[in-house]
Amino acid sequence: MIQIAGIQRTGDVHIDRKALVIMCADNGVVEEGVTQCGQEVTATVAENFLDEKSCVAIMCRRAGTKICPVDIGMAVDTPRVEKRKIAYGTKNMAKEPAMTREQAVAAIEVGIAKAEELHAQGYEMLATGEMGIGNTTTSSAMTAVYLGLDVETVTGRGAGLSSHGLQRKIHAIKQAIAVNQPDPEDPLDVLAKVGGLDIAGMCGLFLGGAAQQIPVVMDGFISQVAALTAMRLVPECADYILASHVSEEPGANILLKALEKDAFLTCGMRLGEGSGAVALFPILDFASDIYHKMSTFVQADIVEYQPLD
Repeated sequence: MIQIAGIQRTGDVHIDRKALVIMCADNGVVEEGVTQCGQEVTATVAENFLDEKSCVAIMCRRAGTKICPVDIGMAVDTPRVEKRKIAYGTKNMAKEPAMTREQAVAAIEVGIAKAEELHAQGYEMLATGEMGIGNTTTSSAMTAVYLGLDVETVTGRGAGLSSHGLQRKIHAIKQAIAVNQPDPEDPLDVLAKVGGLDIAGMCGLFLGGAAQQIPVVMDGFISQVAALTAMRLVPECADYILASHVSEEPGANILLKALEKDAFLTCGMRLGEGSGAVALFPILDFASDIYHKMSTFVQADIVEYQPLD
C-alpha cells in the first residue's frame, strides 16, 4: 500500500476500479514446432474472454475487474475483440526478425494509449495479460539475450511440451538468436528481432501506466519480460510496477531478481492470460480495506506496543 500511495501521490489510496488488459498476438516461430497447439487457439481463447468462459475471465468477474482483450497481432480477425492490430502475427524469428523496429514501436504505442484511455475512464489499477501461442518461446529468447544466459537455463515447457518438444523449442531459440544477433543493450532491437507484439503491447502498458501514475501489476514470465523491456527503455517506470506471482517457467525467478521485484504469490501457475495478476487483486482489496477501516491503537483504546530492547 505504501508503494501504491506513492504512485497515486496521496495517502487516500483508492484501487476500487481495476482493469486487466490482455494483449493477443500470434508468433511466426510456431512453424518450428515449439508449441503443443496451433495459432488458431489464440483467436478462440480471445473470444472466450468476452464470453466469460476462460479461467481469467471468471476470475475477473469474481474480483470485480474489467477485462479488456486487445487484438494487437492475431493471425486472424475476430468479430468482438478490440482491434489494434499492428500485423497479422510476427514472422518466424528462427529465420528472420520477428518484426520491424517500426512495428515494435507501434505496438508499444498501443499499450501506452490503452493505459491513457483506461485512466481517463477512471481506472485506478491495471494488470497485464497476454494470449499468444508461442509466446514463452519469444520470452525465453528475450530473457536469454537481455541477461546473457544460456537458452536452456531460461526455457521451459510452456503450455505442456514433451521433452522432445522442449528440445525443438531450445533449438529454435538458439537459431533465432544466431540468425538475428539482437543487441542486448538495445531493448527495441531485442524486441523487434526475437520478441512478440503481445510483449511490445504490455511494455507500452507499463510505460503508459507510469505516465498516468497508475500502478500496473505484472503477471508471470511473459509479462515480466515486457516489464524488463519497459524498465530498460525508461528506468523510472519501475516504481509503478508491482509483481504478482512466481510462475512455473524456469526464467520467472531469474527475471524477478533482475527486476528487483518480490512476488506475493507462489502457486505453481503457468496459465498466462493475466491470471496471476488478477489473483493478487483480492489480497490488495483486503489491504486497502484494512488501511482505510481498521482502528488504530488509540481508537481501539489499546496501549500501543513498545519496541523491545
